Amino acid sequence: MRIGVIGAGAVGGTIAALLDRAGHTVEVTARGRQLDTIRSSGLQLTGAWGEHLAHPGAGEILRTSPELVFLTTKAQDAAAAIRENRAQLDGIPVVIVQNGLAGLDRARTLLPDSSLVGALVLYAASYLSPGRVSVTTAAKTYLGAGSGAAPDTAVAVTGILGSAMPAVAVDNFTGCQWTKLIVNQINAMPAITGLSAQDTLGDRRLRRVVTASMREATRVGFDAGVRYGSIQGLSNGLLRFVASSPLWAAQAVPLLMRRRMGETPNPGSTLQSIRRGQPTEIDYLNGAVVDEAAQLGRDAPINAALVELVHVVERTRAFLSAEQVVERMNAVV
Repeated sequence: MRIGVIGAGAVGGTIAALLDRAGHTVEVTARGRQLDTIRSSGLQLTGAWGEHLAHPGAGEILRTSPELVFLTTKAQDAAAAIRENRAQLDGIPVVIVQNGLAGLDRARTLLPDSSLVGALVLYAASYLSPGRVSVTTAAKTYLGAGSGAAPDTAVAVTGILGSAMPAVAVDNFTGCQWTKLIVNQINAMPAITGLSAQDTLGDRRLRRVVTASMREATRVGFDAGVRYGSIQGLSNGLLRFVASSPLWAAQAVPLLMRRRMGETPNPGSTLQSIRRGQPTEIDYLNGAVVDEAAQLGRDAPINAALVELVHVVERTRAFLSAEQVVERMNAVV
């Protein structure tokens, strides 16, 4: 099958390499040194799903006519990427692989004639250097759309992606998006401190802050009428426990998440963006919680403070120590 992948970073590069290994004809978009390296030397995948050197077609935009496209850019770059590639996207299935809550709705306004499917990536991948990506934690990718049953397009795409990596079509995709938003609560602290997700969750002081942000986020979701989907070991019942428990008890959930990450350090996508000097997705992660709370007429001060700290690191390129984080967060946690 002819498949396009728009955005060959850690997640998109993994999808492209594995689809290539499964025998599909793959074309990717990239820029700068990443594009030059893929064109000259290929795309090297290592890690939990083995090694593979792919040689996909590559350009700044798609040049061929794919039968299926995966949009894997950062959330803030999605609209521009759709506009740049629109000639190749109209009328075909497009999978929106985005963090946050609004990716599918925004894509629908730009691609009204395409069948759109959302995808939630739960595996962890790192962009090691131009042309090199590595899967640090293996996990499923979940596909669907809306709050009802998984649409036929999602089921069909799951079969295609499933030929390359673990994938499942899910009902209540909207609820699963919210659960992934809670999973992504672990991303801010590595971006603020420069530490791995495992190290931040292993630090009692930082874990308390992360737990507080998770509890605040789950409460916002429940107040908005969300029924959380079951992914990555999290469920509506377990997140109800997080929302209603004191911090000392709710910390059991991020500790469980830490154990499931394994031993390979997981920097998280937000820290990877900072290390590359690129804008992060924090406004679509913790920032999404702040926005949803505002729609309910309330505040989400813990998530708002974490958003601001990530932006401070983006501006200064200086990470904060655990002591500095705790001092700055004391007013809201």
